[in-house]
Amino acid sequence: MDFVIDSPPPELRQLYHASMVDRMKDKVDKSVFWSKLLGIVMQQGQKDMVNFFDLLLSPASKILNNWFEGDVLKATLATDAVIGTMAGVNTPGSGYVLLHHIMGETGGQRGVWAYVEGGMGSVSSAISKAALEAGVQIVTNAEVSQVMVDENTGKVQGATTKINVAVNALPQFHCCKNINPEGGPEHMGTIHIGSESMEEIDIAYKEAAGGFSSTRPVIEMTIPSVLDKTISPPGQHVINLFVQYTPYKLSEGSWQDPAVRKSFAERCFSLIDEYAPHFSSSVIGYDMLTPPDLEREFGLTGGNIFHGAMGLDSLFLMRPAKGWSDYRTPVKGLYLCGSGAHPGGGVMGAPGRNAAAVVLDDLKAR
Repeated sequence: MDFVIDSPPPELRQLYHASMVDRMKDKVDKSVFWSKLLGIVMQQGQKDMVNFFDLLLSPASKILNNWFEGDVLKATLATDAVIGTMAGVNTPGSGYVLLHHIMGETGGQRGVWAYVEGGMGSVSSAISKAALEAGVQIVTNAEVSQVMVDENTGKVQGATTKINVAVNALPQFHCCKNINPEGGPEHMGTIHIGSESMEEIDIAYKEAAGGFSSTRPVIEMTIPSVLDKTISPPGQHVINLFVQYTPYKLSEGSWQDPAVRKSFAERCFSLIDEYAPHFSSSVIGYDMLTPPDLEREFGLTGGNIFHGAMGLDSLFLMRPAKGWSDYRTPVKGLYLCGSGAHPGGGVMGAPGRNAAAVVLDDLKAR
């Protein structure tokens, strides 16, 4: 997967105005890609490749049932198979979504996540600084005269609500014997709340598929301020809640209704209270971003955090759509490089890195 993720897809393009040399180079480049991929496949052997394709095509529930026994462990791992998607653990192809979220590396370690000091905006700031030092001119708030949009946008419905919470005390989980008000190991990783079996996750998904926010939402909690003291005042903390499932459009009520919003937030806080008593009373403020909010604030169509579903029909040569996978657009000088492009969502920079390689190739061709 590393080779595929780190390579621009070998998109077939009709190079009507290109020279014969450029057309030959394009064919050679594509042949090199497929030859390398074939070599990697041959190294794996038939047994491993069959297992690999089983992982890609199967529901996450099948994969996890094959490898693990404990319900809580399977449910904890299963959240990575449905995160950000309007899909369940029994949805075919969710096995790949699980793989996508656990195969990354940070600091040379596989399957590791990291906090960014100063908050996620520091990633953009670092990229901007490096670009400016390299002589790049960055233009923001530029007006666009016209955008032609095809209303048939495909499968882009989001399922996630983000709740950023300010608290005056760390949550103390009743399953932990040694209480540390300054934060212990239980506060430093991803904390899974409310899903103790894959069946519970599936019920939450089915409710949302019917247009209702989940009765018992699937919550992933992180507390970056335990490690990053720059983002909160002394004695207080920032807690991020990644919550599913919340449909873009509710069957009853609207996300624009303050009462609906408050009710859902309180539902999430009450669920956390079951594991960390008095959590609700520690909340001094919160900001909630539902799928429509994510669409309005950040331009995420349907509120989908991956800029489009991560199903098998929306990956590789099919991402963001058939014939558009190599980051180029019909507009000269305009390239796609977000999560909607290959290889998809997640804070890994691969779409931008691959797009940059394509840009450099095009500049050399000129």
